[in-house]
Amino acid sequence: MLTVHGRTREQGYGGHAEYDTIAAVKAAVRVPVVANGDIETPAKAREVLAYTGADAIMIGRAAQGRPWIFREIAHFLATGRQLAPPLVADVRRMLLEHLQDHYSLYGEYSGVRSARKHIGWYVKQLPGGVAFRSRMNPIEDCAEQLRVVGEFFDELGRGMDRMPAPGEEKIMEGVEAVA
Repeated sequence: MLTVHGRTREQGYGGHAEYDTIAAVKAAVRVPVVANGDIETPAKAREVLAYTGADAIMIGRAAQGRPWIFREIAHFLATGRQLAPPLVADVRRMLLEHLQDHYSLYGEYSGVRSARKHIGWYVKQLPGGVAFRSRMNPIEDCAEQLRVVGEFFDELGRGMDRMPAPGEEKIMEGVEAVA
């Protein structure tokens, strides 16, 4: 199998992935081809598969802080319908479990520090997320980090049942910040 990323090294994370090269590779080889690059929504996944003829897709940065993207894509490819965003309470539980596993793997000192980026990915597009990161980043204790993350999502859940859908970031900018 081959995985083809639709960017050059020089592009890094900038610009837009191009899919003509992936389609050309797929046409030239007899092994399965996996398409990668700028696949951030279920609709984009379907579009890339159709355009390139690839056998599968690979998700990278779009899954950071949004691990449910895989079930959203699978559901959309199977049914053609968008899956509702996850409940805030489910994401709260998922993130707290993720953090506990993270601390178990890395220990408290390294775990708390490296968990900051994971937490940041989860809250990046949420109301009050930027302010929350400023408050959360100085924390150096697992229990305290778990507590403040739990409280953030508890407060968020009082204002919304479900996480915002992709593309709702602009709508969310006007929502009052959660402390």
